[in-house]
Amino acid sequence: MKTGFTSERLSQPRVAAANEILRACVHCGFCAPACPTYFLTGDERDSPRGRIWLIRDLMESDDAPSAEAVFHLDRCLECAACMPACPSGVNYAGLMGVAREEIHERAKRPGWVRLLRAMLARVLTDAGRARRMIGLARLVAWAAPLLPARLAAPLRLAASAPRPRDAVGPAPGTYPAQGTTKGRVALLAGCVQAAMAPGINAALIRLLNRHGIEAVVVNDAQCCGALDRHLGRGDAARDHARRVIAALDAAAGADGFDAVLQTSSGCGTMMKDYGVLLPGNAAAAQVAAQVRDSAEYLAGLELDYGEGMPPLVAGWIAPCSSANVQGVRDQPKALMAAAGIAVGEPDDGGRCCGSAGIYNMTEPALAATLGAAKASALAALSPDVVVAGNIGCMVQMAGRSTAPVVHLVELLDWATGGPVPAALAGRAFDRGTGT
Repeated sequence: MKTGFTSERLSQPRVAAANEILRACVHCGFCAPACPTYFLTGDERDSPRGRIWLIRDLMESDDAPSAEAVFHLDRCLECAACMPACPSGVNYAGLMGVAREEIHERAKRPGWVRLLRAMLARVLTDAGRARRMIGLARLVAWAAPLLPARLAAPLRLAASAPRPRDAVGPAPGTYPAQGTTKGRVALLAGCVQAAMAPGINAALIRLLNRHGIEAVVVNDAQCCGALDRHLGRGDAARDHARRVIAALDAAAGADGFDAVLQTSSGCGTMMKDYGVLLPGNAAAAQVAAQVRDSAEYLAGLELDYGEGMPPLVAGWIAPCSSANVQGVRDQPKALMAAAGIAVGEPDDGGRCCGSAGIYNMTEPALAATLGAAKASALAALSPDVVVAGNIGCMVQMAGRSTAPVVHLVELLDWATGGPVPAALAGRAFDRGTGT
């Protein structure tokens, strides 16, 4: 793409980064069929190619972004489905990150939109605040129909969140390996997931310990910065990243970590990008190089499935961020297959379920359409269980799927001798309570 940045504009690092990405685009349009919002609306401005034009115009000007640009760029899921489809290797995810920061700093949003976005940033980045919000939402869910759709969406989602069996997730500290120690990994305490589904990290720790891996839940490391980055709050995202990096460094000790694991694909994608987020920061680059999706790491272990699983059909939701950005596509299915689980994938081309970080709260109408489509595609598989690798996908499906929804590591924990996931307890295929 031809760009027309002035030398003064190009002296700004963010503009220079955007210019490099923009110039890689050749407008071939191969990205459009892969884009969920273009699929729904048929509007070129809701396609990656159309949004790239809007971003170029946004970045070339010092003026406030146009309402048109803000509207269509806000409607991007950042699912990155366009990236594997692009023959030119355009870093669309990086470009959207730049655009979101520009819009956050320069757009004149309505007051209630600013309030909503500030509330999401304040509440969702802290597990304690998120837990309290969920409790409050259950008490006042009756008021949702009285509110504008975008204000009602967070209330409905919080109220419909499954009640966790455990009030809090694993406490910071060291969880020693059983038997001979074969490795040492770090986990973050987490934010939204720690409030909504604390059992996920608990299941991963049991699974790791059972296979000789010591797990360290790091102090003072909740949000990785992904939620603020979705909102375009770049400075806040970088502050979170620095806090996480410092906490990991403090916990590493002399032995260090073999890997930093994530059970939330969006968080893993964010942390793998720390070196880009904090250029020139050697510690950030080191952490980024250590980050692994939980399935990515578990695929390198020899898991002991013992007596095996009961006959089980799983409908797999491949999280967009892990499949499209991290390239973690085959490992989850291979892990389930090795446990004797029949794995099916919805026949929808891997289209996003509509969760997409905070998208189901900021763009509830499009998110609901995508969620219903994903639930329908999963139902066609007649699964015993729906399996996901991301808390957002789980919440998006929980109110729509007729089958129970569990995280991949909860299923693998059960398959290797752990307790049955809470969502599956009492089902006909329940093997027992485990250990």
